[in-house]
Amino acid sequence: MKLHSLLYTVSAMLLSSAAIAQHTTVSGFVFEDKNNNGTKESTEKGLANVAVSNGKDVVLTDAKGQYTLNIANDNIIFVIKPTGYKVPLDEYNLPKSYALHKPQGTPAHFKFKGAQQSIDAQRSLDFGLVAQKEANDFAVYVFGDPQPYTMEEIQYFDKAIIQEAKSNNRIAFGISMGDLVGDNLDLHTPYKEVIKKMDMPWYNVMGNHDMNYDAASDSLSDETFEKNFGPANYAFNYGNAHFIVLDDILYPDPRDGKGYWGGFRPDQLAFIKNDLQHVSKDKLIVLNFHIPLLITGEDEFIHQDRQALFDLLEGYENVLAISAHTHLQRHNFYSIADGWRNRKPLHEYNVGTTSGDWYSGRINEQGVPASTMRDGTPKGYAVMQVKNNTYTLDYKVAGAPQDYQINIYAPKVLAKDKRTSASIFANFFMGTATDKVYCRIDNGDWKPMKYVVDVDPSFQAINMQYDQSPVLLDGRRPSMPEASTHLWMVNIPTKLIAGEHTIEVKATDMFGKTYTQKSTYKIVE
Repeated sequence: MKLHSLLYTVSAMLLSSAAIAQHTTVSGFVFEDKNNNGTKESTEKGLANVAVSNGKDVVLTDAKGQYTLNIANDNIIFVIKPTGYKVPLDEYNLPKSYALHKPQGTPAHFKFKGAQQSIDAQRSLDFGLVAQKEANDFAVYVFGDPQPYTMEEIQYFDKAIIQEAKSNNRIAFGISMGDLVGDNLDLHTPYKEVIKKMDMPWYNVMGNHDMNYDAASDSLSDETFEKNFGPANYAFNYGNAHFIVLDDILYPDPRDGKGYWGGFRPDQLAFIKNDLQHVSKDKLIVLNFHIPLLITGEDEFIHQDRQALFDLLEGYENVLAISAHTHLQRHNFYSIADGWRNRKPLHEYNVGTTSGDWYSGRINEQGVPASTMRDGTPKGYAVMQVKNNTYTLDYKVAGAPQDYQINIYAPKVLAKDKRTSASIFANFFMGTATDKVYCRIDNGDWKPMKYVVDVDPSFQAINMQYDQSPVLLDGRRPSMPEASTHLWMVNIPTKLIAGEHTIEVKATDMFGKTYTQKSTYKIVE
């Protein structure tokens, strides 16, 4: 009995020691870094009411700028950037306002490694911020899925997107919406080297092709992402907007242990809840995640998790969600019927991708694959303009003028006065089902076009070039087309005089911006 008691006491002590090692607290200061050297000097004051998080809990600094947070064996402590301050940037212009606590490191069998470093809980963990002017009117770059699988595709991304978009002094910062690379996580560093050329602060979202596929649990699927980019779930403020970045990919899929499923872990939902407790309801909330919230028959996103997110945002009337992943472009709207609990529907912008249709198609004049997406949207990137707590969105086709927002497809030549099954199709890249699109011929009367959800014939024609060509074409054959959610059509007139005729299409987007595009066709006897 005595030996048993002794063994029980020793076991209890060991368990207690393990618990202490796995779960303790860290404290420090958030301060105004006047000399920008990253070290808190005695003359530098602490900043009160700044949010700091461990990825689940969110606390505010006290009057002296001090905070205390719990840490466990897999934590990242980070500051939620307040408006009017900037955080330190690393050599790639990525925010460096966090500290990793991963004393056990990555599991040994992982192909791509994470970090092994620890926070010294006995020392003050301080974060310096530098004051900066931030207008409530600012612009943000939004990049969908760069997703290079090779160094050659890294160069395509650089040449087609970065060289065009870089160093725009109208842009406050940029964000990439996941799938930063295509499964080869060693390409994270080359991706960062290219993003560095943008010469502005850059934020990153985790995508399903940025994961550690060796992970047996979702909490470990972001090990390499965290090493290369920091937390996969975080937030920051700019102007009167609050940005929340989330990893919404559950891997392995909890249903069968294979693949992935869109959703959130309980600790992620707790982070959102705790973060929003410190966010005024008059702010613009911008949600950023990779997989869209749209639930279809294939069940891409967990119903309960989407509803939990909607519940947490009740009372926030100014919310925009941005996603990527699909390599299509569309706008999704969620109302009370979908479980959204606010008067104004939730707008989710599923942004087109910088890689387009995975770098497929003919090599264009830029020396890169044209890579038009399966819904007929050309590859490109978006610009979000924020004014106080409102926003507008613009899509920029890579390598094209800013006003190129509509692609017209029509026959090249038709017989005079002959009936035809041919039509004029207009793909309005930023269009929604409620937008009005009109067409006219030769400066005649404007006629409304009919909204259709169908395959864009212009994209179908690209595939047919590959199928019908008697010689091997350059570039990879594009993917099979998918129905476009921004397509309109109208019958094409043939009762016209012989000769060339002008087609003009006019469309107005949800923000009141009007665009026009022209094309021509011939009538012959």
